Amino acid sequence: MIKSFFGAREWALWAWGGLLFLLGLVVFQVEMTVQLNQWYKEFYDILQAANDIDAFWEKMVQFLYIAIPYIFAAIVSSYFARHYAFRWRQAITFYYLPYWSSHPGNIEGASQRIQEDTYQFANALESLGLGFFRSLLTLIAFIPILWALSEQMNIPWLSDIPGVLVWIAFLTSLGAVLISFLVGIKLPGLEYNNQRVEAHYRKHLVYSEDDKSYASLPTMAELFLGLRPNYFRLFNHYTYFNLWSNIYGQLMIVLPYLMMAPSLFGGIITLGVVTQTGNAFGKVNEGFSFFIDRWTDITKFLSVIKRLREFETHLIDNHPDPHSLSGG
Repeated sequence: MIKSFFGAREWALWAWGGLLFLLGLVVFQVEMTVQLNQWYKEFYDILQAANDIDAFWEKMVQFLYIAIPYIFAAIVSSYFARHYAFRWRQAITFYYLPYWSSHPGNIEGASQRIQEDTYQFANALESLGLGFFRSLLTLIAFIPILWALSEQMNIPWLSDIPGVLVWIAFLTSLGAVLISFLVGIKLPGLEYNNQRVEAHYRKHLVYSEDDKSYASLPTMAELFLGLRPNYFRLFNHYTYFNLWSNIYGQLMIVLPYLMMAPSLFGGIITLGVVTQTGNAFGKVNEGFSFFIDRWTDITKFLSVIKRLREFETHLIDNHPDPHSLSGG
């Protein structure tokens, strides 16, 4: 899965050069969000004062200088990432095909592993990998900002704690990750089982296209109804997880403003500081909450990895390498 792309000379430029290009775009986007965070403070202070129209328009122009490059980088990143993931899928596919064509046995679900799972693996790993890198950079960029802003707050019972808002973001996210793990612990296994029964059902449908004797209605009905129990368990567990995830997300929207309210109404901080702090808290919490926000994606990704590892065990282990035999 990894070796076929990053370890192959023919894919070195795409694998390593493309990775560096995507990481560079992420760095640029995070830098733009830092500049936008400072813009929030200055802009909302101008709105609060409501006495300098020239400064207002100056800030609107400055916003364009931040937003337009960010949007352009986001579009380029999305476009290039799709090409990157497809090249990765291509590398895995053409690594598997010689093994599969020369394999003496029949491997259950091989067509699905090569056609669908390689696509899901490349897409998910690219998305999750860049997402994790973005979260890490966001934390590096915004923790110092939120730490400094915390010093301006007068939060009852917590004012003596340095960087109090950073600690609140970290501890709430840590607790949320633990709860998410408990709520979503069964999802990877259910996703894996779901793909197994779907593969069996799909196999009979494909065979039926060439031989209608496979299209026995009782058999097809039994196979389809066999999907129901696992799907219903998936629906239930995703409902539990989505309920928790949405409750947590809404709480994190209002939490920083509850923390800042005494300082705002006490005249200690301005509206600009409130907006800047709310944005910085959201970014730090977003970085800490990566595994919560992407839990369902991670769940599906883990099931894909499990299926591909199982496939590689049957396909590659204890069989000669057709690439070396052919001189490739």
